[in-house]
This record gives sequence, structure tokens and C-alpha cells, in this order.
Amino acid sequence: MVDDQLGVRSLLVSIFRDDGHEVKMAADGTQALQLHRSFKPDLILLDMKMPRMDGIETLEKIQVSDCRVDVIMMTDYGNFQNMEQVKDLGILHYINKPFDVFNLKDQVNEILN
Repeated sequence: MVDDQLGVRSLLVSIFRDDGHEVKMAADGTQALQLHRSFKPDLILLDMKMPRMDGIETLEKIQVSDCRVDVIMMTDYGNFQNMEQVKDLGILHYINKPFDVFNLKDQVNEILN
């Protein structure tokens, strides 16, 4: 779970831990890359717009070492150009903020099962 907003990170970590998932969180792309070295997730929830390193740049760097990890890209800055960039990187899962937590849970469970 990578998001620069503490409230979003805390909420999603709590929800997915309650569902029995092992969850780690990072506040930005740099922290995400450091965490990815020691924790190889099955799925990454990745915010598009973050300081220092945005979600697309973070994703490109993660894919260098782990091209098979599933990613759900999240943004409140959704537009056609961003969606095309994400699709070009092979990401099929893209949600806009604010999102419905129940729909997100369903999407996560579908991907992981």
C-alpha cells in the first residue's frame, strides 16, 4: 500500500489486515522501493500522485525487478492520459479516488484469488 495520505494508508491497512492479508505501507515511491526489496508483495495498491517520485515512476522501477506483481493504481487526478500511461505499463486495474472500500476489497480479493 503506497499513498502519501496517512489517512488513506491507515484505513486500507486496517481493512486488509482485518481480512487476513499481510500488509506493509509506504508514504512515497522511495519508501515503496526500499520496502519492495525486503517484502515481495502479491499485489501493490499504488497512488499515482505522490511527492518526490510519482506512481508511474515508482511502478517502472518496481517492474525492473518484479514484472509479474499485480498493481492497482489509485488516483484522484484521473484523466485519459494517465490511464493510457498506466495501460502502457501493463496495469489493468485503475481506480479513482474517492473509491468505494467495498468495491476495492472485492477487486483485491478477485486479483489475489
